[in-house]
Amino acid sequence: RNLGKPVSLAARYYDEGADEIAFLNITSFRQGVIEDMPMLQVLEEASKSIFVPLTVGGGIRSYADPESGKVYSALEVASRYFRAGADKISIGSDAVYAAEDYYASGGKKTGETSLETISHRYGVQAVVVSIDPKRVYVASPECVDKKHTVVSLDESQAGPNGERYCWYQCTVKGGREAKDICAVSVAKASEALGAGEIMLNCIDMDGQCNGFDHALMTAVSTAVTIPVIASSGAGKESHFSDVFKATKVQAALAAGMFHRKEVEIGNVKKHMEASGIRARIV
Repeated sequence: RNLGKPVSLAARYYDEGADEIAFLNITSFRQGVIEDMPMLQVLEEASKSIFVPLTVGGGIRSYADPESGKVYSALEVASRYFRAGADKISIGSDAVYAAEDYYASGGKKTGETSLETISHRYGVQAVVVSIDPKRVYVASPECVDKKHTVVSLDESQAGPNGERYCWYQCTVKGGREAKDICAVSVAKASEALGAGEIMLNCIDMDGQCNGFDHALMTAVSTAVTIPVIASSGAGKESHFSDVFKATKVQAALAAGMFHRKEVEIGNVKKHMEASGIRARIV
């Protein structure tokens, strides 16, 4: 693996004025972080010269080493990331499983989920939950189980058969498996279990460069009291200003457009300032 690329990109983003940087390992569900030395080395190198918060996600869960049989807790895995230089860890699939158990038990906390153990040790400000939902289009709210939050869509977002409603179904394992729980439910359970922030993605918008999913952002940001980070879909400067004006999210994230140098971080912040949204200019 080329360790220089993520480290040099992160350094560039820092120099250009990024307020936070996230490293998300999208293949980590196949292995444990303890053996993922390249990712740990990336963090160690990046933290030497980057002085904004670093978030790392991927594989934050309990698992057993297939060779030695040794069991590592989610707290031990997170601790390894923190020692490597992370300021925050992002939990994905494990948060969905924890939310399912939370509702199945009638809202009882066990104190043993990854969210609870890590936030208890390091504080809620160190725990981010990354939610990866996809739209499930429906003809009307009455078509959906009452446990799911249904949102209305404008004409530009209508489904393939003209549907003007949808609910956001959460996925796990990098979007490969869908679960019968909605994004709003996972966000609310995550906050109750110890998450300090929600990183909210949308599979349908990812890579489209058409802007963030305002319907999803509004549904989740109005349902929780912790900060929500908008992710997936940014393609130009105005998309950031738009999501801050239209929803209650408190941060916005992008990757591809910055990586390809299609948009500069500084220009995004200048657009925000010009739109009446305060931003840190470097």
